[in-house]
Amino acid sequence: MTLRSATREAVTSARLIVVKVGSSSLTTAEGGLDPARLDALVDAVAARRAAGGQVVLVSSGAIAAGLAPMGIPRRPRDLATQQAAASVGQLVLGHAYVASFARYSLTVGQVLLTADDVVRRSHYRNAQRTLSRLLALGIVPVVNENDTVATEEIRFGDNDRLAALVAHLIGADALVLLSDVDALYDGDPRRGAARRIDEVADASDVDGVVAGATGASGLGTGGMASKLAAARLASAAGIPVLLASSAHAPEALTTAGVGTAFASAGRRLSARRFWLAYAAESTGRLVLDDGAVAAVVVRRRSLLAAGITSTSGDFGLGDVVELADSTGKVVARGVVNFDSTELPALIGHSTHHLPNDQRREVVHADDLVPLS
Repeated sequence: MTLRSATREAVTSARLIVVKVGSSSLTTAEGGLDPARLDALVDAVAARRAAGGQVVLVSSGAIAAGLAPMGIPRRPRDLATQQAAASVGQLVLGHAYVASFARYSLTVGQVLLTADDVVRRSHYRNAQRTLSRLLALGIVPVVNENDTVATEEIRFGDNDRLAALVAHLIGADALVLLSDVDALYDGDPRRGAARRIDEVADASDVDGVVAGATGASGLGTGGMASKLAAARLASAAGIPVLLASSAHAPEALTTAGVGTAFASAGRRLSARRFWLAYAAESTGRLVLDDGAVAAVVVRRRSLLAAGITSTSGDFGLGDVVELADSTGKVVARGVVNFDSTELPALIGHSTHHLPNDQRREVVHADDLVPLS
């Protein structure tokens, strides 16, 4: 049992919480759902609901759940078979959740999302409205990545980043990441001595952590690296995070006295600024001189053409682009007011030297988010 902290108190008292569970926590090593594990998770979520909290469940497991019914012995490598397994597994997984939550007279609503649904601003708002309405109606939303149509996300997403995005999307008070590992370690505990990290107060506390890039069971794809990235994303956006083992779900959702707690950093970003910083797809990059970096990051000013040294990518007016310093480090993201064919001729020029119809900010301060 770890010591109490302000972060753990925040998770314990959270009114609205997002809980993410990985494939390995719901399925057997041979593939297919493990009913006992799924029921145990639902027991913990239902107890949190009974205590007055609201829960959104982000669940992996669709592809793994489809393997046994299809007679496939291990997770397929090719995309088409993964998508086929997901189409079977989503129904299996959804039915299992419906039946398990029905033991507590709780209704489940399935929400399938792709990266496009959080990248495109209009889709982002639609997902937000749907989830908010389900919660208002007393329904438990079960969110999964729509693996039947997703492509790159199947191989790299594993729903960890999606859970962090959903947490901010709905204004959650906390995020709980459940997996087959009981906490964050500075190395692989299966390969010798590794230090357990109980509290992460800021980014420096995880310097030097070596996190695996794939799941240990072979059924999931996220691994600890994905969970660490998701925890950093959520905490940087003002959401406290608890990383724990799914076997400790009851404790994680009551006392929060298990796992690793990530403190929230700073004030919560508005929905639009969070979308700009973390959810929107970037289509290009602008490299800035030192003066422009200081203006954008420190003084929170608009970016002008005079401070740009080069551009790359194929972007249009209104697209999201990255802003980088001279070393290539991305220091901000924002909505660009020129397209990639027009902007190169303007870089390095003062605004008053530009034609009247081009005398505007390249990225306005209101559409710009500095990154820590």
